[in-house]
Amino acid sequence: MHTANSSKIEITTFVLIGIPGLEHVHEWISIPICLMYLVAILGNCTILFVIRTEPSLHAPMYYFLSMLAISDLGLSLSSLPTMLRTFVFNATGISANACFAQEFFIHGFTDMESSVLLVMSFDRFLAIRNPLRYNSILTNARVTKMCLVFFIKSMVLMLPFPFTLKSLTYCKKSQLSHSYCLHQDVMNLACSDNTVDFFYGFFVALCMMSDSVFIALSYVFILKTVMGIGSHKERLKALNTCVSHICAVLIFYLPIIALAFMHRFGNHKSPSTMILIADIFLLVPPLMNPIVYCVKTRQIRKKLLGKFGLK
Repeated sequence: MHTANSSKIEITTFVLIGIPGLEHVHEWISIPICLMYLVAILGNCTILFVIRTEPSLHAPMYYFLSMLAISDLGLSLSSLPTMLRTFVFNATGISANACFAQEFFIHGFTDMESSVLLVMSFDRFLAIRNPLRYNSILTNARVTKMCLVFFIKSMVLMLPFPFTLKSLTYCKKSQLSHSYCLHQDVMNLACSDNTVDFFYGFFVALCMMSDSVFIALSYVFILKTVMGIGSHKERLKALNTCVSHICAVLIFYLPIIALAFMHRFGNHKSPSTMILIADIFLLVPPLMNPIVYCVKTRQIRKKLLGKFGLK
């Protein structure tokens, strides 16, 4: 766990935690966690399979939905190993390199999901504002390039994290605050200067929060466009095409907002509550997004039921 470093003891293994105070029921808590992971992975794989095998779904909206499913799968598979080890087997140790790799993938896929939600809001605005030019503007080639750019952007943006964390020295504390590794959580354990990590982490956080601002602005323009439609029935029809995306945005951003408010205004912070909300942030979006889109998107629901021979 430790290696000698001149007069210091350098930590090379970090300790993860489950939910403080509930260690005696971790085995029972692992059951719903396992079920949530299973449903999330199966649901997102199903979305990808249906879109891949149905030519009628080879359209911009569904390509973006595929990217959302990929980012959800990435989030699930990135956090799955350590969460299950912690809750099922009470194996809390994780090597520094494995921890750095995990936080890279978790933050990378989180940023990618935020970016996909942003471009999906633009997709909905374009579909409502210029329905006749929609297909000519968002061609399959352009959508493919956009998805590739967002993927590369998210990975490159997070690439410095493992290297900057690896350059730090950890010699005082080894216990993290969650059952998985996050950049700020690991950075706070360092006993060497972490100024670069702090400011770069702040820059990345601003980039992600700017996505939420642009999503809000896009819905301001969507509402302005919808209000200009004369028919009440047509207004409802236009807004109904945005319901699934709005649900996905709320599912993704509400835990982030809740954690930010608890850190800022929580006079009596409950570690268990904050850990629970942080776990919800990783577990619920990959679980709920496939359910929301299967329920609210008629084309996907129809094709999915058709795969099982149901009307």
